[in-house]
Amino acid sequence: MTEGKVHWNDGSLINENSSFVAQQRVYYYREIDSEPVIPFPENIIFQDELILVAYKPPFLPVTPGGKFVEECLQSRLRNKTANKQLQALHRIDKATTGLVLFSVNPNSRHHYHHLFETHQVHKVYQAIANTNGEPPMVNQQWEIKNRLEKTGTRFLMHTVQGQPNSHSRIRCLKCSADKALFELNPITGRTHQLRLHMQSIGWPILNDTHYPQLLKLANQDDFSKPMQLLAQQLQFIDPITRQKRSFSSNTELSL
Repeated sequence: MTEGKVHWNDGSLINENSSFVAQQRVYYYREIDSEPVIPFPENIIFQDELILVAYKPPFLPVTPGGKFVEECLQSRLRNKTANKQLQALHRIDKATTGLVLFSVNPNSRHHYHHLFETHQVHKVYQAIANTNGEPPMVNQQWEIKNRLEKTGTRFLMHTVQGQPNSHSRIRCLKCSADKALFELNPITGRTHQLRLHMQSIGWPILNDTHYPQLLKLANQDDFSKPMQLLAQQLQFIDPITRQKRSFSSNTELSL
């Protein structure tokens, strides 16, 4: 607690004088002897007194979990900025590359959480898929709505019957001899949503280690084969300044 490693759900720290609050989730950062080092750098795209936008490299988790504590985007950025209050406002998969939005100031954090909860953040992704000689048509579009739920295997999701809880729009941007580049707009933010929705239209994302087939753990972190999914743009109306915020990654996927 004295090192600032225990906090409430909103990111505010807990210390020895904090009062007990019923039905509250408490977070803490575990101490581990060693953890894998991800050999790719993060990059701060934008920062002011309210928010920070960062580029996350592949294989780096956004927040601590499992075997990763210091080797996550949030911990790296807290150390880089010397701001222990820095808190991720959303997550992208460890295998996914691209933009992540952080709250700098705990007092305004709930306003930005509300943007994600009410689907007021417009997100644009890019993905590359193998076409196996049967490419889609350029500008071909898909609108996918289905129900995603957890499987019996940890971290895996699948499509089931029932009321849709996931929604994405996908468009083919260009094709080469054996690959295609897609633009993806997730309307909702379910776990592995874009990966499953790409699989559902017949073109799973290149180097996806979970779909359509889960690879053995030893093969999941092949640094020479990052998954070809990029969180490329974030756009929203700032709840504090009421100004339009628009951010783009300084990289794009190319065939």
